[in-house]
Amino acid sequence: MTTLSFEFFPTKTEEGTEKLLKVRDELAAFNPEFFSVTYGAGGSTRDRTYAIVKAIQERGIAAAPHLSCVGDSKEDLRSLLNEYKDLGINRIVTLRGDLPSGAGLASSELRYANELVEFIREETGDHFTLEVAAYPEMHPQATSFEKDLEHFVNKVKAGADSAITQYFFNADSYFNFVDRVRDMGVDIPIIPGIMPITNYSKLARFSDACGAEIPRWIRKQLEAYGDNNDSIQQFGEEVVTEMCHRLLEGGAPGIHFYTLNQSEASLRVWRNLI
Repeated sequence: MTTLSFEFFPTKTEEGTEKLLKVRDELAAFNPEFFSVTYGAGGSTRDRTYAIVKAIQERGIAAAPHLSCVGDSKEDLRSLLNEYKDLGINRIVTLRGDLPSGAGLASSELRYANELVEFIREETGDHFTLEVAAYPEMHPQATSFEKDLEHFVNKVKAGADSAITQYFFNADSYFNFVDRVRDMGVDIPIIPGIMPITNYSKLARFSDACGAEIPRWIRKQLEAYGDNNDSIQQFGEEVVTEMCHRLLEGGAPGIHFYTLNQSEASLRVWRNLI
C-alpha cells in the first residue's frame, strides 16, 4: 500500500493560518497518513508549530510535529513531548535542526539526531512512531557520503521507525541511497520527499541552501521559461510525476510532499499517480 503524507510550516499571521487550514481540508480529502509540521531553529516556532499541530489533530487527521534538539534543553524537550502525548500525538519527525544564529553545537545538551531519538525512546518508550531524515544526495554539512550514511544508520539503530528523505530530482540518487543503507543493515521504510516545481527562483534558492541538486537539463529548461509561470508549472508537473512513477514502480513505499503550505501542485502530481 502506497502511503501519502504532506508537510506544512507554521504561519506567522492569522490570515496565513486561515489559508493553511483551507489547504489542510483540501489535502485531507485524499486521506493522507499524516501531516507533518516543521519546527524552527532552536525551537523558534515552538508555539506556532504546536498550534498548527493541534488544528490538524482536531480535524481528525494524524499530525506529526517536527522536533529538533539543537538549542533546546532536555527539560524543554521533555515538556513538549508530554504536551504532544496529552494532545494525542503518536508520531514525531526527529531532526538535529538548524543552529540558531550565533549558537554552536557545543552549547546543546543533545547535539545530533540520533541522540534525540535515544532521548525520546528513553522518555516515552514506544509511544511515538519516530521519523528521521535521509539525504540521498548527502547532507550539505557532511564531510563525506560514507560518513553521512553512517550517521543515518546511527539514527536508525537509536530507534527510528521510518525515514523521510530530503527532496531530490534524480530518482537514481534515491535508489542508490536505499541500496547502500540496506547493505548496512537498515530495513525501515524510506519515504521519498517530493518538492513540486512551481517557481524556479524559489526552488533554486531552496536547493542551493539544502544541497538538493537540480539536474542541469531541468535547470536550463526552467531558466528558458523565464517568467512564464504556466509553462514552469506544467513542465514541473510532468517532471515530478514521471519521477514519482519511477520511484513507486521501483519500490518506494510512499510519497511525502513538501507543500510549502499550498495544495494545488502536490494534488496535481498525486492525481497523476492514482
